[in-house]
Amino acid sequence: MNSGIVVRRLDAAAYAGLGEAFAELAGHALEPNPHMAPAAVGAATKLVPPEEIVVLCAWLSEALDFERLVGVWAFRRMSGPRSGFAPVLVSPLVPLYEVSSLPVVDRDRAADACRALMRHVLASGDLPHSLSLPLLPLEGPGFDALSEACADIGGSMAVYESWSRPVMIPRPGDEPESYLRRSLGSRYKKRMQQVRAVGRSGALTFRRSRGAAASEALEAFLVLEAAGWKGKSGTAIACDPDHARYIRRLVQLFAEADGVLVDALLLDGKTLAMGLLLESAGRRHFLKIAYDEAEARHSPGRLLTVAMLRADLGGAPPAFFDSGAGEEVDAGTYVWGERRRMGNVVMQIGKKGFDPVRIAAAARYWMRRLRAVLHRHRQKGAAKPGA
Repeated sequence: MNSGIVVRRLDAAAYAGLGEAFAELAGHALEPNPHMAPAAVGAATKLVPPEEIVVLCAWLSEALDFERLVGVWAFRRMSGPRSGFAPVLVSPLVPLYEVSSLPVVDRDRAADACRALMRHVLASGDLPHSLSLPLLPLEGPGFDALSEACADIGGSMAVYESWSRPVMIPRPGDEPESYLRRSLGSRYKKRMQQVRAVGRSGALTFRRSRGAAASEALEAFLVLEAAGWKGKSGTAIACDPDHARYIRRLVQLFAEADGVLVDALLLDGKTLAMGLLLESAGRRHFLKIAYDEAEARHSPGRLLTVAMLRADLGGAPPAFFDSGAGEEVDAGTYVWGERRRMGNVVMQIGKKGFDPVRIAAAARYWMRRLRAVLHRHRQKGAAKPGA
């Protein structure tokens, strides 16, 4: 059946001009994802060679000479050890900082848009038919539409790792304290005692910066992160000029559309912790956190998340808050009470049989499991008396 949808491939430069069309799509999306926005793709060029970026845009013809954007999926072409030296399309473009692999599709044409995007890949002689989706939600309407479309075109998906990610989906009438009691359960009393204890030692204040102010606050965030162990080990953003340029460009571009927040918790005017977040059509993604390690006894990161939640539910809360937590993070340390199953997925478009990308993904999975077992074994050995 002809869905009336045509898919065109754009490079990063051409896609940069679709900010207005993407914003309209995001407002009517099945699941918004800021990492597919022109701003995110534009910033990614600071880390990803532009020639490796492929943006697939699905357009619906609604009238003579009029088209509406109904789907976007941004990929990076890659080939190397992580893909078994086979070509692969990876989404999102910068998994180190971005938190979702989902395409953005119109909620009324979700299945058609997903099928059209996949069929374009299948019909393209120069695009790999293996997709690496390391940060794919494994539940929800976006995944349902994607998996249905994959099955319809004869493709397949394999999950190599999965984990539970804390999220927040506010209920109508939710207030900060009622939500915290529900989400923290038996931990609520202890967590609030921590907050009150810090409050007795000085004035706790929460500051949220948006727009141009977010760009200014980002510099304080980078300094705070670099002052801790990440700075000493050379893994802080500020330690790598390319990564620093990427983050600055990301914040600059999202700030132009009021799509970035930098939250800060202060004690007597001194910064305890800061968080960097992106926003798209009522959905908020938590990207990075930094805290003053000299104040670690106060659990500043946890205090910040409590303050963020109170600010969200005390005003106009996001429809969906994504903590961005990875597979190695203890979900119980977060204040957001709902959970979403995430996975590292390899999708084959229209082919079956031997796939080096899947072999490589399986090998990494088992190597990580082996390292985890050996690490636990060493810890047990170190804990034995006389060891």
